[in-house]
Amino acid sequence: MFARMENAHTFFRFYPVVSILVALHVVIWFMFFLRIPIAEPLWEKMIGFNAAVQKGEYWRLVSPLVLHVRFEHMIINSISLILFGPALEKMLGKSKFLILYIGSGICANIATFFLLPAMYSHAGASGAIFGLFGMYGYLIVFRRDIIETQHARLLFAVICISLFIAFTAPDVNMVAHLFGFLGGGIIAPFISSHLHPHQPFLLHR
Repeated sequence: MFARMENAHTFFRFYPVVSILVALHVVIWFMFFLRIPIAEPLWEKMIGFNAAVQKGEYWRLVSPLVLHVRFEHMIINSISLILFGPALEKMLGKSKFLILYIGSGICANIATFFLLPAMYSHAGASGAIFGLFGMYGYLIVFRRDIIETQHARLLFAVICISLFIAFTAPDVNMVAHLFGFLGGGIIAPFISSHLHPHQPFLLHR
């Protein structure tokens, strides 16, 4: 169901939003890794930092979604987006998919701002990724006309494993993961009234 058979050109044509987001992850990470002169001041302006948000730098509720400190964090989030993003982009359309992704990420970062210390800093797309899982959770429970039982079971298992890892892995912003997931679930009913068919999920009647 989540196997990707497309080549790079076909994948970009079918799923442009997912493709651009993944490209941003990779390019921005390498820009910081290679220590391009503009990278350090850009990082300081983009990283999530609760004290800075408190002073009115509200763009930091969005900008951390394309930043990653560790290479493995960037790779895991990018692979997760490649695996679980295309079906939703196809079903929702580009605009609604972006609303889901960015909206979930903002929910995660707002929760981080209110629930974690003022000097807490963070980066990563995990909150937005978990928003996709929140959307899938909503579809499993409330839109059984969209997802077959066997696919729903697989998605449920993926969601449970992902949440378990998020809550047990060291140095993880658990608040962002949880509220990204909840944010996706809350946004889901507002954007799922007219879903485009996506064959791997549809019931065969």
